[in-house]
Amino acid sequence: MMRLKKFILRILLILMFICTLCLANMKTILVLLFLFCASGMSTAQPYHGTIFIDPDIITMEDSSAFESVRSTGRETRMVYDRRSGWVNINAYLFEVVWNDGLSTEALVNPEFGSVSAARVEAEKYGIISGLLPHCLRTDVDELWIHKGTEPFGGGNNALLIHTGQSAAYEEDGILEETLVHEASHTSLDATHATSEGWVEARELDGAYISTYAKDYPEREDIAESFLPWLAVRYRRDRISDDDYNTIIQTIPNRLQYFDDMNFDMFPVSAVTTDISMLEQQEHGPIIYPNPSEGVFILPDDQEFTHIRVWNGEGTLVLDDRTGRSRRLDLSSHPAGMYIVELVSSKGKYRVRVIKR
Repeated sequence: MMRLKKFILRILLILMFICTLCLANMKTILVLLFLFCASGMSTAQPYHGTIFIDPDIITMEDSSAFESVRSTGRETRMVYDRRSGWVNINAYLFEVVWNDGLSTEALVNPEFGSVSAARVEAEKYGIISGLLPHCLRTDVDELWIHKGTEPFGGGNNALLIHTGQSAAYEEDGILEETLVHEASHTSLDATHATSEGWVEARELDGAYISTYAKDYPEREDIAESFLPWLAVRYRRDRISDDDYNTIIQTIPNRLQYFDDMNFDMFPVSAVTTDISMLEQQEHGPIIYPNPSEGVFILPDDQEFTHIRVWNGEGTLVLDDRTGRSRRLDLSSHPAGMYIVELVSSKGKYRVRVIKR
């Protein structure tokens, strides 16, 4: 009888031990499942690619910096063609001039058949690329223009254009947005993609704006983030509230990084921006008299290279890139509150003024 009791006791102890293990394993499994799901939620990206956010961020109705196009003959040049790689072509050459001091050379594939047909392409893409801000055109030394339905490309101090694919982009309304993306590669990547400030901003954000940026962070993060920045800072009225909130909540530190670069955005100007981003700094320069009937005097202790003014609704009403005048004249504008941004070698300051 005693042996039977001991046997039963051993069985019970073994069963309890097994149950304990099962419960522990179940807790472990539940914890792992939770962490997996939480990880999946935290790394989800709001967009697949940012060129698809909105087709009206930049349109052909906007101002272009395009000034002229001039044929300069033909010459054998090495270009990239996605259909065949690096190739030498006897290109039709055109000088494309923009009215902000920049220019580029259009190299048009001889497959277009004549100088007149090639000129049409050079002028078309000279105008469209002129819609892009100055900062995206600074390193665009060449436009490579081919037929074909292959994707566009940026880098190598050039923009790669395939006109068949261009037609598809135009049909979807994203031709201009695609060129913003590619020109970001050409003019921004080398300076910013691996800079300490950008890497820190990315780490602070802890997320990516798109799957494309997350999959190729060193290569695509700048290009994928610049267009959303342009949209929220310069085209707020053209994107939905949902897109606006998604962008500013997902990459706030990257947006601030771009803000701090003080990019030359010509001809992108006179736009609505977020007035909450334009709060007066506590220790900014003194502008007087304030309030004023319309004329304000700027401080004379430093040289300002850029002066911008927004009204109370967040619309940019003045954009002076010379900074030579010490008088700020808002006489022609309605009474109300304005934010004045002054940029000098000492930094960027924002000051609130009141026009009576």
